[in-house]
Amino acid sequence: MGKELVFQALRHEDVERAPWVPFCGVHAGSLKGYSAKEVLQDQAKLVESLLEVNRAYAPDGQPVLFDLQVEAEILGCDLTWVDDSPPMVSSHPLAKDKKIPCHCLIPDENDGRLPMILGAMREMKAKVGETTALYGLITGPFTLASHLRGTDLFLDMYDDPDFVIGLLGYCASVAKKMAAMYIDAGMDVIALVDPLVSQISSDHFEEFLTLPYTDLFEDLRQKNTFSSFFVCGDATRNIEAMCRCKPDSISIDENIDIKAAKAICDKYDVTIGGNIQLTVTMLHGSQNANMKAVLDILDACGTKNLIVSPGCDMPYATPIDNAIAASYAIHHPIEAREMLGSDDGSLDLSGITVDLPEYTLLKKPLVEVFTLDSASCAACGYMMGMVHSVKEELGDSFDFIEYKFTKKENIKRCMDMKVQHLPSLYIDGNLVYSSLIPSQSELIAEIEKVRK
Repeated sequence: MGKELVFQALRHEDVERAPWVPFCGVHAGSLKGYSAKEVLQDQAKLVESLLEVNRAYAPDGQPVLFDLQVEAEILGCDLTWVDDSPPMVSSHPLAKDKKIPCHCLIPDENDGRLPMILGAMREMKAKVGETTALYGLITGPFTLASHLRGTDLFLDMYDDPDFVIGLLGYCASVAKKMAAMYIDAGMDVIALVDPLVSQISSDHFEEFLTLPYTDLFEDLRQKNTFSSFFVCGDATRNIEAMCRCKPDSISIDENIDIKAAKAICDKYDVTIGGNIQLTVTMLHGSQNANMKAVLDILDACGTKNLIVSPGCDMPYATPIDNAIAASYAIHHPIEAREMLGSDDGSLDLSGITVDLPEYTLLKKPLVEVFTLDSASCAACGYMMGMVHSVKEELGDSFDFIEYKFTKKENIKRCMDMKVQHLPSLYIDGNLVYSSLIPSQSELIAEIEKVRK
């Protein structure tokens, strides 16, 4: 039974095969023709879509919702909605009012979209909960704090650490309450999803996040509930610190070498999940590429203390056949190897050419931001937000452009520019920030260095 397979992996036991947990957020809606907004606001459409995921992809575990804006919306952030990805936070209540919210302002089951979400969780528990481990995804404290404060949070870490510690304490209290509600609704695994952890140093992790996260995972243990620490981007420098917070598992994306990360996780007896490439493989790749990606993960990691999953929330338009191919390779690895033969499943970019700027001839500095997609990746969104903030400050003294990895020509551009991690920011063709969000003053200083 798939659910028990997930539980065995999280208990660090030997398993007959690695469990499969596809992170189908808004992609679930695409299977039934629903937009992201529909599937994230309508319980009936959400459950219908989740059941189709359960039928088509044979998951051992699956999330009920992948939306890191639920808590932020309740706490006063405005959201911008699009049809093919979760909403993005478009306002920050604490941007001008630097005040830690009262702990009495903690979400309850009647706030925001929680009645719909909790209803969907209970419905899924009744319909597939006996066979499928259900994941409740919660916005991690650091990302929630950034939603509330905006990009100034990164400057606060240097200028006002006591404020940051207090705000993170409040956000951790929100996470505890959300976890309690999700557990009550039947969730088997609580995943604290904090993509912005990849954007800070290991010293800042130890200073600001070790204590709240250790406390959160201990709270989940006291509730007899499995836990996961979910981070996006290149969080390599923080993997060991994450493990020391004692989650049952961590989940990583394609920016991290899963074999190296698993070696660290094994040292702490923490299960690792990941990390099929979202765009190159799942969105744009072939069925063979998806099968090979799964087999490569199994070859690198074995089956113990491993959960195979996409690196993050699957793109809305991921071809159904690709996810089915990944599922097949997990359930039938021997047959998948025979089917692949010598096919390496590489993405075909032949015929695609890109013109790189003549940087020395530009009249103004050019800021190029390479992202997964700032509309759906929190870290990418905050890096682009910082660029927009600096644009308001400096006006027309520089130009900028975003290259989203969801387009094949931008994948080719990343290859030609030798971009290693997303998000990354280049100025006049030179890498300045790789998977690290600068402060406004830092970015202004870097632009000023190259102003003509």
